[in-house]
Amino acid sequence: MPHPVIIDCDPGHDDALALLMLGKSKELNLLGVTVCAGNQTLDKTVFNTLRILTLAGMTPRVAAGARKPLSNKITPVSDIMGESGLDGATLPEPALAVEALSAVELIADLLRQSEDKVTLIATGPLTNVATFLIGWPSLHAKIERIVLMGGGTFGNVSPVAEFNFHTDPVAADIVFQSGTPIVMSGLDVTYQALIFEDEIEQIRKLESPVSIATADMLSYYLQHIVQKGYSKEGAHLHDPCTIAWLLAPDLFTIEPAYIMVETFNGYCLGASVIDYYGKLSGKPCNAEVMTTINRIGFVDLIKDRIACY
Repeated sequence: MPHPVIIDCDPGHDDALALLMLGKSKELNLLGVTVCAGNQTLDKTVFNTLRILTLAGMTPRVAAGARKPLSNKITPVSDIMGESGLDGATLPEPALAVEALSAVELIADLLRQSEDKVTLIATGPLTNVATFLIGWPSLHAKIERIVLMGGGTFGNVSPVAEFNFHTDPVAADIVFQSGTPIVMSGLDVTYQALIFEDEIEQIRKLESPVSIATADMLSYYLQHIVQKGYSKEGAHLHDPCTIAWLLAPDLFTIEPAYIMVETFNGYCLGASVIDYYGKLSGKPCNAEVMTTINRIGFVDLIKDRIACY
């Protein structure tokens, strides 16, 4: 039986790829998509989500979340992802719409209806997830785990803070202190999860509308990552690591850790403090952290799923 999942995202090129992987992963049953502000403003990330789902022919329930974080502020990454948040490809106009329910209401509704425990996938700032955890404690038991992209032992928006956690550090800390099982894909592993131009061209040569759009998006993303000096020749596929771990956990090594997120508004705002095995803090581990990835196997998995379109 496919495992039920809900994804909370902020597309974003790498979120878009995560959604496309979900569209052809029979191992997972996508119940719903909730959207947060992050890579761009909420209006733009919702529009991008609907265009990607339309491209893929996917029709899950979709809901929009909060327009601003619980803490800090939205800082769109237009220099990497463009003014739309998803520049580089020609995408269709949406053929589906968001529901009247808010993101957190949709998560609650889907959890109530599911006979099985559900995995929450979070690839953007954790505002929606934290708000749900605060507002619906009675439904925590319906969550199998949260698989999230964020954090790391170094940063990409400050020397110590990763973008998702830095955007809403209070929300991130709420999630880690919630007692919910967590698997974290941070920068330590996603900076290993590179795709190169020749591999993008292999996706293009699959010659479907989805593969061509995917290659166009990834080429744009790669070009701007290199221009900004984040990488010399490869693009970091942060968010698809969450999907890849669910589909092929053997591609990764993981280590248990106690994690807290710095919420004080100083130099270390948004930093994830990772104490592997809780050795130094003496606190019980509250997450499993991806530490290494089989890059070739990861890219092969992506190509395999896009080839299914």
